[in-house]
Amino acid sequence: MALIAPGGQHMVVQRTRSGIEVALNQEPPENSCRPAVDVLFRSVSDVVGPHVLATILTGMGRDGLRGSEVIRATGGQLIAQDEATSVVWGMPGAVAQAGLADCVLPLSEIADEWEQRTLSSPKSAFQTVTR
Repeated sequence: MALIAPGGQHMVVQRTRSGIEVALNQEPPENSCRPAVDVLFRSVSDVVGPHVLATILTGMGRDGLRGSEVIRATGGQLIAQDEATSVVWGMPGAVAQAGLADCVLPLSEIADEWEQRTLSSPKSAFQTVTR
């Protein structure tokens, strides 16, 4: 399942009494963006800590860099898309150049890397909640 934050809303992961949920909010923009991946990455790190496996795909700017620092500080893993297959290497490039990525891969290899890294991980269900 893939969830995509709608324009104008940040997506966050939160722990509730019923489990882990994905929610939307209209908190202030970060990096001149809303949604901002830094917001999502910080929230998922707060909830699942070292169990995070995040991927930074093609995108303009440095959004995701600060959130990636949080993911690494809490023991999570990061995959960055390589420059050759990125339309714009700003976001994955910032993470890769900061030395935060566990690996930098072409887009065609990222799904296989996810599969290898998650084979033994328990599967979770997320419930989408709009706030």
